[in-house]
Amino acid sequence: MADNQQIKVTLVKSTIGSTPYQKSVVAALGLKKIRSFKIHNDNACIQGMIKKVSHLLKVEKV
Repeated sequence: MADNQQIKVTLVKSTIGSTPYQKSVVAALGLKKIRSFKIHNDNACIQGMIKKVSHLLKVEKV
């Protein structure tokens, strides 16, 4: 992970069938509706959150 590297995280699947923990992780990433996205700095904390809900997200490098 280089300095100032960023990733774009997009919610592509609904959280309706997800556990409350997974819903809170998606909310902590700043995602609310399907096709909403946020740009985050690529660090270990964000990578861990993405790994927990990877089946709901699409991740791209910016």
